[in-house]
Amino acid sequence: MKKLQLIGLVILYTILSSTVFAAALKNIKGKVIDASTKQTLPGATIFIPDLKVSAVTNNDGEFILNNLPSKGSYLVEVHYVGYKTATQVVNFASEAGLEFTLQPTAIETKEIVITGSLISSTSKRNSASSAVVGKDQLLQPSTNLIDALTKIPGVSQITTGPSISKPVIRGLGYNRIVTLDDGIKQQGQQWGDEHGIEIDQFKSDRIEVLRGAASLMYGSDALGGVINLLEPSSAPEGQVKGEFITNYSTNNGLTANSLMLNGNENGFVWRARGTYKSAYSFKTPTGYFPNSGFNETDLSGMVGLNKSWGYTHLNVSSFRNNIGFYEPTLDDNGNFVKEDGSAFTNDDYKNRTLEYPRQDIRHFKIALNNNFILGNGNLKADFGYQQNQRRELDGPDPALFFDLKTYNADLKYYIHETNGWQPVFGLSVDDAHSQNKGTEFLIPAYDTFGLGVFAYAKKNWENNTFSIGARYDFRKNNGKQLFDDGEELFAPFKNKFSNVSGALGFTHQFNDELNFKANAGSAFRAPNPAELGSNGVHEGTFRYEIGNSALSPERSYQVDAALEYEGKIISASASIYNNYIHNYIYASNNGEQRTVDGTLFDVYRYGQVNANLYGAEASLTIHPVPFIHFENTFGYVHAQNNTLNRPLSFIPAGTLRNELRFEPKLKGTNDAYLSVGINSAFKQNRVDDVFETPTSGYTLLNASIGATFNLGKQPVKLSVSANNLLNQKYYDALSRFKPGRFDQENLNLGVYNTGRNITFGLYVPFTLVK
Repeated sequence: MKKLQLIGLVILYTILSSTVFAAALKNIKGKVIDASTKQTLPGATIFIPDLKVSAVTNNDGEFILNNLPSKGSYLVEVHYVGYKTATQVVNFASEAGLEFTLQPTAIETKEIVITGSLISSTSKRNSASSAVVGKDQLLQPSTNLIDALTKIPGVSQITTGPSISKPVIRGLGYNRIVTLDDGIKQQGQQWGDEHGIEIDQFKSDRIEVLRGAASLMYGSDALGGVINLLEPSSAPEGQVKGEFITNYSTNNGLTANSLMLNGNENGFVWRARGTYKSAYSFKTPTGYFPNSGFNETDLSGMVGLNKSWGYTHLNVSSFRNNIGFYEPTLDDNGNFVKEDGSAFTNDDYKNRTLEYPRQDIRHFKIALNNNFILGNGNLKADFGYQQNQRRELDGPDPALFFDLKTYNADLKYYIHETNGWQPVFGLSVDDAHSQNKGTEFLIPAYDTFGLGVFAYAKKNWENNTFSIGARYDFRKNNGKQLFDDGEELFAPFKNKFSNVSGALGFTHQFNDELNFKANAGSAFRAPNPAELGSNGVHEGTFRYEIGNSALSPERSYQVDAALEYEGKIISASASIYNNYIHNYIYASNNGEQRTVDGTLFDVYRYGQVNANLYGAEASLTIHPVPFIHFENTFGYVHAQNNTLNRPLSFIPAGTLRNELRFEPKLKGTNDAYLSVGINSAFKQNRVDDVFETPTSGYTLLNASIGATFNLGKQPVKLSVSANNLLNQKYYDALSRFKPGRFDQENLNLGVYNTGRNITFGLYVPFTLVK
């Protein structure tokens, strides 16, 4: 009932805002043409990111953008297949008509507009190290959202089988990565190993990954980077569009289906999506892994207004994921068996009904996103409410049950650019309350409150940009006391942390093809309640964790630089970085053990050290002829525990990815392709051998084929892809099933990563009203 009341209030707010912020109406017409032939380009997409307004050119290459503000300068981007993306800053006060001339290119240009930074701009004028995954890449088969991002150099994942992935950027994960969805920081159980980020993998049209510290923009936790999920752009005026996605994977029987509708009528915009996924146990090269199936149900929707005063959008989403777990039980021959000692059958492995123990994850979210034209600028105001529930079940009733409610508010006021300068001032507040509702306890119930204020300015001149900013943050944690069977399990604690962070950025475009960018800055992360107060067995990690209420915040000092080239045949980039972290927090075991209910567990205590992480990322794409595409990426991070003079634990291995892609022009098809790829990971011998084992290098062979067919006027995209085609046995360095992490009593016991997997995909975009 409370959720329905909250939804009703924000809908009422949305309606009232259209009256309060009413302004003069403006429509702008334009045309998109080929730069060489001057021929018009029908079907080109025009998009204004800061206003969430889009249009499509008609058969004459003409378009009209409706309900625009009567003043202010905004970045406009134009996309058309086979052409470089064009961008232009347009002053609405003086502009009556637009003409975009697009340059043909054989290189698949990356999405070049970055919105996850404070000021939307082209990548060349954005100093942050960033990468964008577009719709076509997101449609490539993957088991979850994070799995789809790992082709980006510097991005890895902590996996618990194919169902759970947590992002790692430049060697940092957990609470050191911020995930933005609907403009709101995703708040769940980021501190834990065995759960993902609780977001529908199909809901985003593109995803931006910002690599490196971003505390200036997002406060505590953005120590390693940001993953920004961008919703689909609104449908053009008067249209109702949609898409249907379905995939089937042979390895674990994964079926994934998603349906979306998206409409726009005179600035009233709406969207609805439903997704369902189901899988049975996954298969390694040596056999199935018991009770590793999962099922996921996602529902989301948006209603809003795009008007001359700006926009206001209300997003609502509900995510639910059920995941099976298996506590290792072996027979005399070392085979997995049930608790009663009986063997698993093929029917057991392919049964989609999950056995105990299992996990039940639920995430409900309401986000209200606004951008109002006010005075000589605009105000972006994002408000959010989230409820995250994590149940871990050994039977019908949950053993562990965390219930977290979080309230967010984020305000940014942008002053229109003057003499090349554009300043931004911001305020953010978050308030969270967590309860324990189970019968077992790992972390105390807690309240946490955060406040941040910042100022930022960006200067554009000629081929250069310069940015500077400073931020102040305050955070307060309050852990609740708990007695269990008359014994104090959690002692109460109260902590207050504050921090000042700053950042400098610079970019220089040598010419249209070559550009340079560099950053320097500081960031921080306040200890989370698990690090401060945990005291119990962490189910799924098979260890006993003890927190430390005296922990200090982590403080990061980072520099990075990148050189990027984009020519007619070759595009390439290379970047280096160094990130020094003072008071780096981690849990370690020094031989201590504790018995709980007859089971012996290693004890992990949270402490702090000084750490240094440095590395490099590179990419090289060669397009010698229009139908051949050869893409190569490389990423490496070196992480050292300076205090103890040994490597940091659980750092990703260096990776090298190569893909050769043929794109022939076949009659009756569009976007036909055939690709062969090799994914290689180097040995990871730089481990903290107190509680981690090394991993060997491996090479995987992948292949895919696909094309878009027209059934009448309806396009249908079909694809088939094969991962680990040779069924290679391997352990990823960050797999929680590798030897040493899966079973701490038997350090030789592990579960290989997923074996051969062939995925069949169907994508159908459609228009109901045009």
